Amino acid sequence: MVILIGNQKGGAGKSTITLLLANYLCELQQQKVTVLDMDYQQSVASKYEKAKILDNEAPYEVIPADLKHFPILLKVLLKNPKEIVLIDLPGKMDDDGLIPVILSGDLILSPFNYDEFSVDSTLLFAMVTRKINSRAPILFIPNRIKTTVRYSTRQEVDKVLAQFGRVTAGISDRIDFQRVDTLHTPAILLPVILPLLEEIYTNFIQKREDL
Repeated sequence: MVILIGNQKGGAGKSTITLLLANYLCELQQQKVTVLDMDYQQSVASKYEKAKILDNEAPYEVIPADLKHFPILLKVLLKNPKEIVLIDLPGKMDDDGLIPVILSGDLILSPFNYDEFSVDSTLLFAMVTRKINSRAPILFIPNRIKTTVRYSTRQEVDKVLAQFGRVTAGISDRIDFQRVDTLHTPAILLPVILPLLEEIYTNFIQKREDL
């Protein structure tokens, strides 16, 4: 199974969502996971390398991947039918090399923030990915929600995004998310993110396995 994590806007939380999902699948669901880091900043791959320097073995592999090497990489990885491949997409959608990547997706996750620029970027991402890949469900994940802020356009934004996919429950803004790495997710974050991760696993990953 291939899960894409993407958005047009940097800072939406793509890499953090990738790590949270990879850690959850490996630690709590005992799934075989490989992460392809295609983001230009390579933040997931950097954390993976840092863990190796400290002589800590991560429960899954992170591969910095170039678009041109994607087809052969995917072919090798999916020889194991139970392999789950998480792909942290580049922040820009202006490369034709992304077409086979988007086509490969069985599920698309798009974290976003409720600010105008992030919403516009998320809509553009949704339109492009839906045009290329019409079969994969899209889940929009409201991220970094501040409990002290009233999001006046939230209902309208959710309604527009619902034309392309489903908007999940939001993830509150917590400083602890900066401590997530390729080795573990801080326990203090589990009550915050487990409902979302369990929803993704039960409704999409497990159902696909049961087919």
